[in-house]
Amino acid sequence: MADPEALHVRPPEPITITILRARNLRGSKGDNVQTTVKVEFGEKTLGDSSSLKIECTPDHPAEFNFNTTLNCTYDDPLALDEISHKPVLCTVIEVLPKEKKQKEEKTNVLGQVTIDLLPLVKGETKCKYTLAINPLPGSPLESIPPENPRPELDVSVSVNEPLLDETQLKCGNLMTISVESLFSPPESWPLTGIQYAYVTALPVPVNLEREAPIIFANGQLKPGADKEIPNKQKRWALPGNAQGNAVFIPDSFISSDPVEDEDGDYRTKEDRDHRMLSESEKNRVTWNTERRCYMETGAVKSFQDKIAKCRYWPVEVMRLPQPASGKGKKDDEGSIGFHGVAFVNLAPLLYPGVKRIRGAYKVHAYTDQALFEKTKRRQGLGDEASKIAHNILNHSTASPFPKKGGKEKDEKKEKDLKKGSLLNLAETSGTVTKSDAGSEAENQAPVNAEGQQYVDAKSYILIEISLTRPLIPKRPPEELARRVAEYIPPRPLFPKRTDGAQRAVEDFHNQVGVVANLILEEFRDLFGDDFKSLETVSVESMESRRQKLLYELNSSGKYFAFKEQLKHAVVKIVREKYLKTSNFEDRQELQTFLSELYVYLIDQMHESLGKVLALEDQPPVPAPITDSAQLKHFAREAEVNENYELAAKYYQERIARNKNDPSHWLEYGTFCLYVNDVTKAEECFKECIAVDQKNLEGLLLYGVVCTLLEKHDAAETFFEAATCVQPNSILAWTMLGLFYDTVNNEIGAEMAYLEANKLNQAAAVALMRAQHEEELAKERLEHHPLEESEAEHKDDQGGLAPPSAIANMLVPEIKQPTPPSSERGASGKSNDKASAARRLSATKRPSDTLTVGESEGFEEAIAERSKGRKLSVVGGAGAGKTSRPSSQYRISRLGGTTPQAEESTEEPPPREPTPVPTSSVYMQTIDWLLEVKAIPFTERCLAHELLCPMGGPTAAYHISLARLKLQKRELSEAENSLNEALQFDYQNPDAWSLMGHVHYLMGNTAEARDCYERTISFVADATEMHSIYLRLASIYLQEQRYEEAKKTFLLACKRSPSCVSWLGVGIACYRLNELTEAEDALSEANILNNTDGEVWGYLSLVCLKTGRQLEAEQAYKYAIKVNLQDPDLLAEIHQVQGEVGFGNPQF
Repeated sequence: MADPEALHVRPPEPITITILRARNLRGSKGDNVQTTVKVEFGEKTLGDSSSLKIECTPDHPAEFNFNTTLNCTYDDPLALDEISHKPVLCTVIEVLPKEKKQKEEKTNVLGQVTIDLLPLVKGETKCKYTLAINPLPGSPLESIPPENPRPELDVSVSVNEPLLDETQLKCGNLMTISVESLFSPPESWPLTGIQYAYVTALPVPVNLEREAPIIFANGQLKPGADKEIPNKQKRWALPGNAQGNAVFIPDSFISSDPVEDEDGDYRTKEDRDHRMLSESEKNRVTWNTERRCYMETGAVKSFQDKIAKCRYWPVEVMRLPQPASGKGKKDDEGSIGFHGVAFVNLAPLLYPGVKRIRGAYKVHAYTDQALFEKTKRRQGLGDEASKIAHNILNHSTASPFPKKGGKEKDEKKEKDLKKGSLLNLAETSGTVTKSDAGSEAENQAPVNAEGQQYVDAKSYILIEISLTRPLIPKRPPEELARRVAEYIPPRPLFPKRTDGAQRAVEDFHNQVGVVANLILEEFRDLFGDDFKSLETVSVESMESRRQKLLYELNSSGKYFAFKEQLKHAVVKIVREKYLKTSNFEDRQELQTFLSELYVYLIDQMHESLGKVLALEDQPPVPAPITDSAQLKHFAREAEVNENYELAAKYYQERIARNKNDPSHWLEYGTFCLYVNDVTKAEECFKECIAVDQKNLEGLLLYGVVCTLLEKHDAAETFFEAATCVQPNSILAWTMLGLFYDTVNNEIGAEMAYLEANKLNQAAAVALMRAQHEEELAKERLEHHPLEESEAEHKDDQGGLAPPSAIANMLVPEIKQPTPPSSERGASGKSNDKASAARRLSATKRPSDTLTVGESEGFEEAIAERSKGRKLSVVGGAGAGKTSRPSSQYRISRLGGTTPQAEESTEEPPPREPTPVPTSSVYMQTIDWLLEVKAIPFTERCLAHELLCPMGGPTAAYHISLARLKLQKRELSEAENSLNEALQFDYQNPDAWSLMGHVHYLMGNTAEARDCYERTISFVADATEMHSIYLRLASIYLQEQRYEEAKKTFLLACKRSPSCVSWLGVGIACYRLNELTEAEDALSEANILNNTDGEVWGYLSLVCLKTGRQLEAEQAYKYAIKVNLQDPDLLAEIHQVQGEVGFGNPQF
């Protein structure tokens, strides 16, 4: 079996490296230089052109045209990885002329360049470079003046066939790991004296089963005062024999992101002072190294699965003795000091479309137990990493550490005494027995004394990990829109016209009817007065009127207008009915066809006139009295009164009036969802989306219905489509997170919630900024009269600024949220690459917001500002215009001083606090979910609100929970929740109104009346007052307090009149024997709903009391016809009918 498999291995692919030419060189003897080149890859020399000595002059470059090859083998899985992270090193060598008695030629190394083979791994077959030659120390190239052209080398790299085929390019991935710096290291690390090697290590999958350690061994301990440029150039992880600036990757720089957009641990407001201090004053260990890792299909699958199972990835940090030559080498290799580990959360790499994470990660003390708890790994990379690091440092000529010998053994003994055996890891074979792992977990947790110093110093390491393609591709908005259209095709704005014979005849009938009505109107205008008398019309007069009408139509041109109006309908009949579309060849045939057509049209005309004309005029259809908003109000009222049949009727009437309004379908669908008719709700939401493919609520609610029906693929499509339709919608992202919670997609839910929280924080900042600008405008208005008076009386102010300018200087601006990386301007090539690879950040958590004390401080500062008090500012006006402390304040706090700070004894102003959102994203979503009656999603969202740092068991939470319990008719649980809410806020009108509803539904009318009366007595109204008025008034009716009932029902009518509210007024007035007012109120109720049997019943009673027999009988007849169901009311009607002796037509 092995032989056939071996045949399928691709033969090695040669990579041709061509050194084309060098220019602008300078040698030891001047500008004319005899040169050769040497090409290396890692520790292997690929070739040199020592046999060819090419002269380079200022006018003529050195044309090498030197070729060498590097074979890319496919039997080793690490071959492509080696090509991706190792450079090809080209060394330009000067050949000095031979002197007398000199046997061999002397050479002088001028400079080096590194060639990046990464484009070949990405699928390219040929690439050319023009690289700047980096001079080595002591090289003549260092003496070239800056204004002169720099030395350059033209290089070409090519392959005959791409190194990766289409499948490998599509399924594989290239991961780039950049380790930047370790900040705030342990204070015991000395800058002078014995030198150490600082190493970072992490595992990376090689294939489906195996991992390989990635080592960063060139860390340098630097003092805090050693400032570096913001965009630091990255180093090669394994530069080979490169020296000087050749160890840096061309055009690759460390990117810098705002703290708000990072993914690490130290991102909160409280941590920023520590980061500012650590990055400006304290020592640091700097790597600034990039390592590329090619991952084949199996490695990508393994990497994705391991992140899904355990999101934390270990990055170990350690200090090793400096590599020494001689006998001490083996002893040094086994000594690991200050062993720490940072747990990098790689879960964001499983967010759709995310290719890059970067952040500051806290360094913990390394123990096997901590490693297992966080990453489920039994052992770390300590021993293996130290050996690989020693090997790298011993073979690297570019090592930053000078090799010493002497004191390492004593230092090693001291370290071993401190650490004991806790820092020694498993055997070199890489296995750990169960007894070892279990003993550490079962016994007391070990203590890593040296590693604990990382925790005490609050050390953190900056790491960036990026991929060429996201692990989870994000579906583009176009694809989501297409899939939505596939599920629910959009409805055309206008119905398609289907032409046919029957349709042509119908159109002719319609046009005949229209023309007949127009002619009738003309006839009435001419002879309408003649028919007011009852005289008999003679035949002569009728003929006279006919001739006069024809004359009038012909002379006014209306006859021709009517004929043109009928012409199109006749043409359609000819084409569709008789299929005549071409000219007639014979005149006789034409006459025959016209005769036949005439007879047919006359017959159809008479048939049409028989349909549209009548002896009596048809009364016009009256316009509807109620509009769409009133019908919606009536439907909601019927829902509250549990009259679901009437509510459905109102919703359906809204749809019948306008089928193209998506809100009509949406609200009917929510009603169907409330009554648990999921199938009908699904159809309604389908119609809503068909009318408007970008209706946010329709997309969300259809996703909710699909989730209830367990159509999870369709639900995910619609929820994602909602986030694409409105990317800034907090509701859309929160609903997507709730859906991911439902399907147990923890990482997807985390991504959605983070994005929602980020938008919520941005909204809070925008709101606070608007309030701030409003306060500034008020201050300007207050100071404006003062400015005018001072300008009149004190023209010469000696250069003093006006008060408004002073206010502008003293009031700091609120810091706006940093825009996404796609909107930020890039600085340099690195930022261009970073912004292209950077995901839309979703890393701002609710915990990033202010504490209560900070928000109170902000309110006090606003209050002081509104009173016109001046804030003291250190460092001038410019320092007060940012939300961060001024540079003078920062320097003075860190130990430095400025002249202004020394002279001023006032304390600097506090940093402007970050605005706090008024509510969490879950509470905002809960309000919407309760409105649309999505009960399962509401329960899940309430659970999140209870655990949210911004939420918890607040009054709003308990009120929302009570509303949910009311929808589920769990009245006792709703009462308990409202009691909890009233303990938080005893004067909350919503809590008291809901408590009244609970008691009303439980039949406790006395308690319900007390709650409703308390709600009405509050200064602030409850959210829904109409139902409170109706139920309180109905209780008054039951208690026979008719005057209070009348007043309360009138309040409901004044606020939002309806049939029920006017009916209540009518009943109360009838009981008070105010029959005229009762009739008026019942008439209003009957206008709004003429199918209410109770209204007709009370109208019948009023007519009976007032002695109007005919009207009483008619009202009673309609009450029976519309199925009056109230037995008490029917009994009362029958009693009154018996008393007055009329009213019932049956007797």
